[in-house]
Amino acid sequence: MPNSRPKCRRGAGRDELVSRSLQSAEHCLGAQDFGTAYAHYLLVLSLAPELKDDVKETFQYTLFKWAEELHALNRIQDLLGCYEQALELLPDDEVICNSMGEHLFRMGFRDEAAGYFRKAVKLNPDFNDAKENFYRVANWLVERWHFIMLNDTKRNMVYNAAIKKAVSLGSKSVLDIGAGTGILSMFAKKAGAHSVYACELSKTMYELACDVVAANKMEAGIKLLHMKSLDIEIPKHIPERVSLVVTETVDAGLFGEGIVESLIHAWEHLLLQPKTKGENGNYENYGKVIPASAVIFGIAVECAEIRRHHRVGMKDVAGIHLPANVKFHSPAYSSVDTEETVEPYTTEKMSRIPGGYVPLTDCFKIMTVNFNSLQELKSLAARKPDQICVPVMKEGILDAVVVWFVLQLDDEHSLSTSPGEETCWEQAVYPVQDLADYWVKPGDHVVMEISCQDCYLRIQHISILDLEHEMDTAKSFNNKDLSSFGNEAELCDALANLQTSNPDAVEQVCVLESTEIALLNNIPYHEGFKMAMKKVLSSLTPEKPCQAMDTHCQDSEMSSGAEQSDAVESSPEPFYVLDVSEGFSVLPIIAGTLGQVKPYSSVEKEQHRITLGLISEANHFPKETLEFWLRHVEDESAMLQRPKSDKLWSIIILDVIEPSGLIQQEIMEKAAISRCLLQSGGKIFPQYVLMFGLLVESQTLVEESAVQGIERTLGFNIAPFINQFQVPIRVFLDLSSLPCIPLSQPVELLRLDLMTPYLNTSNREVKVHICKTGQVTAIPFWYHMYLDEEIKLDTSSEASHWKQAAVVLDKPIQVEMGQELTLSVQHHKSNVSITVKQ
Repeated sequence: MPNSRPKCRRGAGRDELVSRSLQSAEHCLGAQDFGTAYAHYLLVLSLAPELKDDVKETFQYTLFKWAEELHALNRIQDLLGCYEQALELLPDDEVICNSMGEHLFRMGFRDEAAGYFRKAVKLNPDFNDAKENFYRVANWLVERWHFIMLNDTKRNMVYNAAIKKAVSLGSKSVLDIGAGTGILSMFAKKAGAHSVYACELSKTMYELACDVVAANKMEAGIKLLHMKSLDIEIPKHIPERVSLVVTETVDAGLFGEGIVESLIHAWEHLLLQPKTKGENGNYENYGKVIPASAVIFGIAVECAEIRRHHRVGMKDVAGIHLPANVKFHSPAYSSVDTEETVEPYTTEKMSRIPGGYVPLTDCFKIMTVNFNSLQELKSLAARKPDQICVPVMKEGILDAVVVWFVLQLDDEHSLSTSPGEETCWEQAVYPVQDLADYWVKPGDHVVMEISCQDCYLRIQHISILDLEHEMDTAKSFNNKDLSSFGNEAELCDALANLQTSNPDAVEQVCVLESTEIALLNNIPYHEGFKMAMKKVLSSLTPEKPCQAMDTHCQDSEMSSGAEQSDAVESSPEPFYVLDVSEGFSVLPIIAGTLGQVKPYSSVEKEQHRITLGLISEANHFPKETLEFWLRHVEDESAMLQRPKSDKLWSIIILDVIEPSGLIQQEIMEKAAISRCLLQSGGKIFPQYVLMFGLLVESQTLVEESAVQGIERTLGFNIAPFINQFQVPIRVFLDLSSLPCIPLSQPVELLRLDLMTPYLNTSNREVKVHICKTGQVTAIPFWYHMYLDEEIKLDTSSEASHWKQAAVVLDKPIQVEMGQELTLSVQHHKSNVSITVKQ
């Protein structure tokens, strides 16, 4: 047996190398040399795969620490390479898959991240971190409107009918721009089109469309392209110009998804020439677009819900004066001249907006656009803004101009996105801001400027014109005879800007998210915090801030004696208050009014810091009272460290609930750190949170969460593929206006205690009494945040800047009045899952 000895030597040599590499890896870990330790572990796993179960956890830890270092050094390629190497050796490691996804998501590679999160969940369906990550990324990749739109049977039928008609008249070659799931392409193919091409930019949606087309046995007849239509070339991607373009690349403001730009390019490079008026001949030889045209309409409205999200409606917040030279704007108000291109509108389902709305004008036409005219499409962005002057029909407060459109697919078929229609569409909302007075009455006119810059529909410079009063004002203002103006439009143009502030005044414009504006308008929130902070600070004697919970401060106290006591009386130490709530917050300034307090704000944007500085000055704060904490820390991970080595916080304010209605990520970890940094008697706000929920029947939530069978999609098999991206939790809900039938009373689901964590439980069963017969389809939930035992904030209240969320069940559960249902509530880190026990 001549070969036996060399084999033994190689085996012995391998074992010795593995042993030495393991020792070296452990030594490097002790020295925190994670890169070298990682290399040693790679060698061990390559040579001895049988050891993977023994070293798995240590290897994961080493990989994650080394990845952190590489990320900090911006060595992104090396970081991704390390993960790829690790997954070659441990392809079924769900923890490494999930971590890889997190890095990719952080870098902006959402499609790729989703793939790793999905794989992690498939490997371990009970892996909560991966499930939560997948749900969050799924919302980015397959936006919820896809489900709503595919469930809109009327929309599907009208598009199908228009495409069928066009193909039957001779439009046999079709390009579907922004294909999504490919449903319009399949309509065209089923109608008899010879050649169908479809382009989709999103990698996730492109792959989804490939699966859908294949499942419907149309892959041979539909060519799918993963690209923008602007990048399609003939004959490189498609062999020749097509006779029909179908598209639904329209948003609530019509132009926001780039339909104008893509159709200009299509007419110039991808479509046959259009048929001229009166010209005869086969449609196959001419180009055509579905939709053919659109008419945009608007109406001026009073709406308290829009107002509280886009205008700060008070001059004082819990005793803090907001100076007149600070102007708060929402992003929808941002000028076209700003560096970032921001949608100049927000969107709302006006038929479901909490509190409803009141029309102040009749419906008026804003613009008509012909998608079958290249000349008209090109002129849209270039033409000068139009002035529109609309008479007021009803007295009220002018809060917004609401916009919708009628999409004319051809001369026979149309779709309306009006608030009065039962449709999948929301409406575009242009909030009115920066007027001296928002009150209107019959006889007044609402004046606005309409343009299509940046291929967005822009409605700007909205103002109120009182013709009788403004004529007198204008005469004295500029001494000009108004009769010289040729028409009402010119008159509007001259008078539109009379409601302006003094141009000499120095103003600070502060752009806040709509949720931040709603927060500033939330009176109970600020009054509650003020009262709770006052109670904590009054319970702490001036000596207590020095009684720190670490050795350094205890040593200081022991050595100080009576001399220190005298010094404290003459110059008391301030109380330190840290606000690490998300976004713009005036709570540190409120804290600064409560005595000898040194407040720290964690706002990140320089614009917000300047604004808080101006508010501080206006409230006569001594200079340097308010500190900005991020200037004191090197990185965000050190956010909760103490302001000085020998001082601890009296109050730490944490953001526990996201505006969307979910619990903030890593909040329990932040709370754990915060507890270690509090002085004796100090408090975290909120101290604890109670989560409430109830059982409801809501067809609306069902249809917004998953495609319902094949009937809605006219027999095409789409649901199983897109429903892979359904997310069991719906966020940003308004329970007050959600179409639903309550089947139970609210019940307490969970307690999250930030001050006394031993009261928390990771698993809980809750019995719910059924008070109405029906089908349980969802479990909406919200929170009561307790700043102390007496002061609570309700995230479902009318004044709340928070929205609510809901768990949507996979399958409805039939219940009878008097029955009891048991809910299993699980809490892991910051993730909560709610399931019904059968």
